[in-house]
Formats: sequence, C-alpha cells, structure tokens
Amino acid sequence: MSDALAALAGRCRHEQDIKKSRFLALAAPVDSPEEALAFVQEVGDPAATHNCWAYRIGQAYRFNDDGEPGGTAGRPILQAIEGQGIDRVVVVVTRWYGGIKLGAGGLARAYGGTAAECLRLAEQVPIVPRAMLALDCEFADLALLKARLAELEASVTDEQFHASGARLQLQLPESRVAEAQARIVDLTRGRSEGKRVE
Repeated sequence: MSDALAALAGRCRHEQDIKKSRFLALAAPVDSPEEALAFVQEVGDPAATHNCWAYRIGQAYRFNDDGEPGGTAGRPILQAIEGQGIDRVVVVVTRWYGGIKLGAGGLARAYGGTAAECLRLAEQVPIVPRAMLALDCEFADLALLKARLAELEASVTDEQFHASGARLQLQLPESRVAEAQARIVDLTRGRSEGKRVE
C-alpha cells in the first residue's frame, strides 16, 4: 500500500460475467465499521448465491466470504482495496452462480479482480491528514480569527463561550498547522495561541 491514500468520491459499481457467473461489485466511502456493515446490509442481494465483502477504515478492516471457500472472496476483495491504495471504503461483490465451478484460484481472481476494477474506475479523492487545534480568544478577536483561519481551510468543530471570550476547536490540514498557529498569535497580538489537540 502506498503512503498517499485516497478515498472514493462516491459510490461506484462494476459488473462482469465470468464463466456464466455474474459478479457485481458495489463500493462506497465510509467513516466507521457500522457504516460499512450498514452498506453491506443495504446492497446485498438475498436472492444471490453469495454477497462477499471487505472494508478498510484506517487500521480497522474486516472481510467475509459469505459461504465461499475460506480465503477465496473476502480476502481478495480486501487485497484489491489495499492494492488500489484506498482507505475508508467498503466493497461488496455479489455473485449469481452460473453453473460452472471456478475453483479456489478462479474464485479469488474473480472476486479480487471485480473489486479491483470497480475501484480502479471509481473517482478518487486524496486523503489529507488533518489536525486539531484549540484556542481561547477574546470576543473582539473572534470574527477576524474565524475569517482568517478559514483561509487556511480550518473549520470550527466546537465553539464555547465564557465570561471573557470563546474557546474554539478547529480542524485543519496537517500541512497548515504552523501557519495557523503563527496567524493566531499575530492576529491576537500574542493574547491567544493555538494548541494541538490529539
């Protein structure tokens, strides 16, 4: 897997026939295992022979062969995800059996290949590492800080008011942290500073 990971821009699908069996891959961007499993439930076809799937979200991953011989479906789908360098994704490959057995190697190639082609054709967006900053500021500085930090792609994820001003929590690209911290000090003439939040 490469260092630069991507995510899917949206749902995608790819269908192919292999020795009279029909294989349909459906993929979607997801942010949690619960979201991934909900997608599996949503798109799996109860009338199909098998609905095999895999997801990867950061270090969390799972796969399922749904009755196919162990290691011939879910794992190849996961390998397709990793081979394409995609994160925060779930892929379901549904098979309608056509009467010709594919064998273990054929199954692995069919499931992995259908998943890989689906992901290869999908629109992808780079995943930008993000960081969190927290800061306290006076009411007088609040509007200017928000406007000038938005220029650095910082979004306010939490805002709480207290007697002397506000506490902000910001999310921004990792690459803009130092610039944002310098801007906070500059705009508040040293009265506020942005501290990293893990």
